[in-house]
Amino acid sequence: MAFDEGLADHIREALSGREGFSERKMFGGIGFMLNGNMAVGVHGDELIVRVAPERTDDALSKPHARPFDMTGRPMKGWLLVGSEAELDPWIAEGADYASALPPK
Repeated sequence: MAFDEGLADHIREALSGREGFSERKMFGGIGFMLNGNMAVGVHGDELIVRVAPERTDDALSKPHARPFDMTGRPMKGWLLVGSEAELDPWIAEGADYASALPPK
């Protein structure tokens, strides 16, 4: 599956100054890591966001957010956010969460 290169470039610009920034192909798209932990990614034209598992229900109540489910068993803490949403706050939340995890 192709992914939105413009969205990927936007994420690179937003996160490239953060410590431990890297990226890798995953989920048929691209994932952006901080210290080896995925923060956000791009799947098609949607943003993958990793949030604290206990924040999942609250995050899913926001417009344009839905569970990230590739296997029929969605995991807590993983969301897809539509490109029509304001993405910068989501990118920041994913980055803050990934930065708080122990480095891999």
